[in-house]
Amino acid sequence: MDPLSALRDFTIRGELDKIIRVNDEFRFGTEYSFPCSAETAYRSKQGNLYNLETLVFYIQNHHLKHTDYMHNSLALRIHAVTFTDRKPLLDYLTGKVSTSDSIVWNPPKFPDEFRPDPSGFDPDSVKPKGNNTNDVVLDEIGDTHYSVKDKEVEIADYMGIIRSIEKPLKDREGILECKNKDFYSVLVAATKREEERQRLESQQRKDGLVAKSRLMGAEEGGLGLSYGDDMMGYDSKPKMHLKGSKLGEGVPIILVPSAFQTLITIYNVKEFLEDGVFMPTDVKVKQMKGARPECVTVQKKFSRDRDRVVTAYEVRDKPSALKPEDWDRVVAVFVLGKEWQFKDWPFKDHVEIFNKIIGFFMRFEDDSVESCKIVKQWNVKIISISKNKRHQDRAAALEVWDRLEEFVRGRSHS
Repeated sequence: MDPLSALRDFTIRGELDKIIRVNDEFRFGTEYSFPCSAETAYRSKQGNLYNLETLVFYIQNHHLKHTDYMHNSLALRIHAVTFTDRKPLLDYLTGKVSTSDSIVWNPPKFPDEFRPDPSGFDPDSVKPKGNNTNDVVLDEIGDTHYSVKDKEVEIADYMGIIRSIEKPLKDREGILECKNKDFYSVLVAATKREEERQRLESQQRKDGLVAKSRLMGAEEGGLGLSYGDDMMGYDSKPKMHLKGSKLGEGVPIILVPSAFQTLITIYNVKEFLEDGVFMPTDVKVKQMKGARPECVTVQKKFSRDRDRVVTAYEVRDKPSALKPEDWDRVVAVFVLGKEWQFKDWPFKDHVEIFNKIIGFFMRFEDDSVESCKIVKQWNVKIISISKNKRHQDRAAALEVWDRLEEFVRGRSHS
């Protein structure tokens, strides 16, 4: 009788307690004896044949939860029955089903049944006689060979042997666990490095722009300034197309609301105008460190005719802090849509304000019409952006720059 049939017979009879391990063999009462590593006819869904040790351990512990069963198997270094094989195998061994598709009825043949002497068990006595027609030999690594008429045929299932001695380290649930590991510090460190890099680049850019802007008007009439032949790789002299008598000496100023309910504030104006990306004010505030900025410098490089032009703008949100001469440099304002935004401005009404200063009103494209009802009565440009489609922000920012440059050119030459 083969090992699988013997195990099924003892399971159905309720005599599992009579299966005793002696050294490297299992004794089935006084009836049979098989090597522990003997392969059975039951094939796993993974393709390998289960050995007798695996099936005996499983049938004796099938009442355990699969996780507990796996832990016990690992502890004893016994190959475990997979979760998908548990129920079909149990049904077959307990007699609920008479056969199974997993059974392959061509397992290695075993010597004639050995019935051990009840008085004692001699492992050497199970060795087959050399004059049998089919000689069975177990070599040093446990492979089974059969010699038929002096011709040796090796039928060892090497993959089955390897799997039988494998020691699973983790199951599919354990592999997803990452105990005692915290990657938050890695995220924080990476974020700090990126913020520091952006801060340094921003500071370097700002220092360069402020230095250039303060040199405006140094040449006669305040119409242009030579930055040197090697500046930005241009051979021609960059020129600021602003006349001091029209716009005032110094860097042009853009005013933004100080209220958080507007889309563009002093916190996020730089990302929007320079990078073409809208970032909500509350998100930007959380990312920033230090005190609230009093002034932000933004720039736009553009070509007009054949002149290379570098234009820098100061962005402020406190009109009350401007001196009388500073108002001559104000060229644009982002409006909030409220009358009180223009309180104490040095202009008599909205008509005069938006004749001398170009106005922009930022809104989400799906906002109600009521949100810009008052603004439509003013001479301002309404710029719409999407709440979610950030790739469209660049087009909105370019529209602001185009209208601002057109307005500045017209005011300079008026």
